[in-house]
Amino acid sequence: MKKLSLILITMVLILGIGFFAGCRRDETRRVGDLTAENVRLAFIHVGDQADRGYTYRQHRGTLDMMAELGISEDQVRNFWNISPGAAVDTALLEAIEWGADMIFGTSFGFGPHMMEAAQDHPHIQFFHATGNLAVASGLPNFHNYFGNMSQARYLSGIAAGLRTESNILGFVAAHPNAEVITGLTAFFMGAQSVNPDVRMYVMYMNQWNNPTLESQLAQALINRGADVIAQHADSASAQTTAQAVGVWGVGYNNDMIPMAPDAVLVSPMFDWSIYLIYAVRTILEGGDVAPDFLAGLNEGMVFLSDLNPNTVAPGTYEAIAAAEVYIRAGRNVFTGPIYSAAGEQLLAPGETWNEPLSAPSWTHIIRGITVVE
Repeated sequence: MKKLSLILITMVLILGIGFFAGCRRDETRRVGDLTAENVRLAFIHVGDQADRGYTYRQHRGTLDMMAELGISEDQVRNFWNISPGAAVDTALLEAIEWGADMIFGTSFGFGPHMMEAAQDHPHIQFFHATGNLAVASGLPNFHNYFGNMSQARYLSGIAAGLRTESNILGFVAAHPNAEVITGLTAFFMGAQSVNPDVRMYVMYMNQWNNPTLESQLAQALINRGADVIAQHADSASAQTTAQAVGVWGVGYNNDMIPMAPDAVLVSPMFDWSIYLIYAVRTILEGGDVAPDFLAGLNEGMVFLSDLNPNTVAPGTYEAIAAAEVYIRAGRNVFTGPIYSAAGEQLLAPGETWNEPLSAPSWTHIIRGITVVE
């Protein structure tokens, strides 16, 4: 019995030492010993790659970052189709239990959940795309990031303004929130810069990704006379609908010309790897990641796909190139005069409006845009 007791005590001690050593090793790895060979990265996505749009491009950024930094597949875990709410908390918990050192969330509604997790787990770094809570939180391990998509949206609007023959554009919009309104406003102002007679109808889905509804709203906008369909929606359904009906379109997030080659003029896009490489490399090198990050055309985080030579109007290349020179030189696309739909002057001639954070925050519907309820 004495011998058996000694064996049991020895086993307990060995297991205990192994357990505590494992905890120390994990904590040490998080606070000082992270390398490209041992870091673990988790990505929580609102959709999946099948959308061929937003989440597809987010994951493309992950793959490009992995290739650049030499991170292997077994060091990355993706959580797909996570809706804002309790599912985010579950995904965060699973990522933490898996041993993630950095957790990236890709949808606006994830913000409060990620901020709470950052408070509870100070040794893990949390990165939230499109959000606006990091600066005010004061948490050193919670970060927001986005691309200045208004620049690319404006340029894509030029293609739409030159292409339309009815002078009516249609916009399939996800939510009536600041990110979406900022984007559709920049797009319309780009169109208006080359076609003062253009106007635009907007219809909201109140969802980020619903291919069936995206198609239905595109058709409803076409029925109102729109002959160019743009979008802030996650799939390519609005563009395939435009092609089926014989009108034109402007995609988003991904190059949608291959999905609708007879309709799509161009697509404004993100290169998410620009931020991911910066953030992961900075942490691996022991540096501090900025609490809020915004980059645009000059940094390569937003850009246009190639123009479609089969669909764009004559003069489109030249008009976009000229506008891009000014934007890259510092011209703010939100420059007055700009008036609200009700006629109120929002920006005086020459007055500019600057985003306070990386998250888009323009919420005004401007003159020439009609929201269809």
